[in-house]
Amino acid sequence: MNDISVFTFPQPTVNGPLHVGHLSGPYLAADIAARAARARGEHVVVTSGLDVHQNYVLTRAENEGLDPHAMTSAFRDDILDTYDRARIGYDRFTDPLGDSHAPVIRQLMNHLVTSGAAPLREITLYACSDCDRTLHESYLSGLCGECKEPAAGGACEVCGTFTQVETMIDPVCGRCGGEPRPFVATVPVLRMEDHRAALTETWIRAQLPPAVRELVDRTLRAGLPEIPLAFPTNWGIEGDGPLTGLRIGPYTEVALTDLYGIAQAVDPSATDVTGYLTAIDRVGELWHFLGLDNAFWYAVYWPAVWAAAGVTRSPLSGLVVNEFYTSDGAKFSTSRKHGMTATELLCRWDPSIVRLFLAWDRPDRFQSDFNHRSFEAFAQYAEPLLAGVRSISEPLDPALAAIELARGEAALQPAAFDPPLAARCLLTLLAGGAHNLGSLRTALTGLG
Repeated sequence: MNDISVFTFPQPTVNGPLHVGHLSGPYLAADIAARAARARGEHVVVTSGLDVHQNYVLTRAENEGLDPHAMTSAFRDDILDTYDRARIGYDRFTDPLGDSHAPVIRQLMNHLVTSGAAPLREITLYACSDCDRTLHESYLSGLCGECKEPAAGGACEVCGTFTQVETMIDPVCGRCGGEPRPFVATVPVLRMEDHRAALTETWIRAQLPPAVRELVDRTLRAGLPEIPLAFPTNWGIEGDGPLTGLRIGPYTEVALTDLYGIAQAVDPSATDVTGYLTAIDRVGELWHFLGLDNAFWYAVYWPAVWAAAGVTRSPLSGLVVNEFYTSDGAKFSTSRKHGMTATELLCRWDPSIVRLFLAWDRPDRFQSDFNHRSFEAFAQYAEPLLAGVRSISEPLDPALAAIELARGEAALQPAAFDPPLAARCLLTLLAGGAHNLGSLRTALTGLG
């Protein structure tokens, strides 16, 4: 039976600790939604992991003179500690630093190549004319060809458009500023146009926010890109067999990690491609929780990679997408070290208050800005309510409380996900002395 619902939250890049912007977006959101769904009696599996192989990781290690493996291990531990402090749970966590991960990714990548879904082809890539790095991810910078904002290789953080040397304005090496130098390489290539029909069926059926639908439409008008799945580069999982001498692209790795991670969460005995595909068929609903800057990967690229791997019908039900959460007007950024880390906030304040505030202030339908004064004012108001020590001057009529509870609980279903509304409903119920709080308090605070 297809009665299993899967919620995923992004596999954070281990080039720094989680910041408050991460928590306010998909990380708390997936946990809140899962707690609410389980309270409704649904069978929910939550999966995530880590993204170790984006070259942003190596860039930070080299810039700070750190051993990259020791650094990634330390940040991995810090991220897991943050999840624990924030009461963020998961059923399946894929750790690329473990011994079992790389062989599975190689197995899936070789399947893509040998099945003909991503054949080896000679294509033109670009390297830095000065330092000779292959230009992708943090090794590439310039302006997005669509919105003209500064961007790195992969996808524009502002508008979500896929970015590579050919589609960017004034592309240069992101490490030394050198000019792009073309070279020919034989690499596996995913021709996304081959999967247009499957992708279109998925997009028609799935619930996607307007900004994501606009991105999909724009991508279709431009023509679905052909994307290399591995590169001659210096960071990432080393390929074997037909991919010897190449490193598997990190975005492809994460797409495949989601595939086998979800499959093994559903059926722990799944150990090969056939087993993974059979397990994915058992998923009734799949909801990805993510920030808008990852929309291209989850809405366009992940379904294409899964289709190429043999998933005949994507179980994707929709994307729960948040806008940017800024700090003092600027985007939280791990690589630029801007904004308070999540652990700092969680160590100083009750996690229940942190969770409730970040739900209340979530950049849900529009951007919002973290402000210490606002947070402290919220805590001063909410703490006595949660503790049950604030006097109730105007009790809420039970009929009105029932309506408020129903609205708040409905706001935590993925199809209408609205944590700011749910948080406001909870505060109204607490302030009115209501005793029946349903799943609201448990889901939003993580207690109980």
